[in-house]
Amino acid sequence: MLRARGEPRPLIWRATSKTDFAAFPPATQREMGYALFLAQMGERHAIMAKTLKGFGGTAVVEVKQSYGGNAYRAVYTVRYAEAVYVLHAFQKKSKTGVKTPKPDLRLIEKRLQDLIGEREKLR
Repeated sequence: MLRARGEPRPLIWRATSKTDFAAFPPATQREMGYALFLAQMGERHAIMAKTLKGFGGTAVVEVKQSYGGNAYRAVYTVRYAEAVYVLHAFQKKSKTGVKTPKPDLRLIEKRLQDLIGEREKLR
C-alpha cells in the first residue's frame, strides 16, 4: 500500500495491547501516544523510546513512561514497512530495577513470532 509523503503508517494493536493501553492514566496515554505517533511517522522519541534488547536488531522498541510513581511500557515493532505493530502494553510491577520482567518479554516474543508467522502465510 502506497502512502502519501508525510502520511502516518497505520498503528495496529496486537491481542490485548489496545485494551491494556486504554487502562493507563490519560496523561500517560497522551505522552506514550505521541511516541507511537512518531513511530508511525518513521521517527523515534529521543527520550522515551529505546530498542528492546534480545530481539536481534532495532525493529522492536520499548516506550517507557513514569506517572504517579508507576512505570508504564508499550512495545512496538517496525519490522514491516506498511505499519507499526503494538505488541504489548503493560504497567511494570517488577522489583527487578529497570529490566523488563521476563513474563512480559516472553509475551512480547510470542506476539512477535505470531505476527511473523501470519506475515509468512501471506506471502
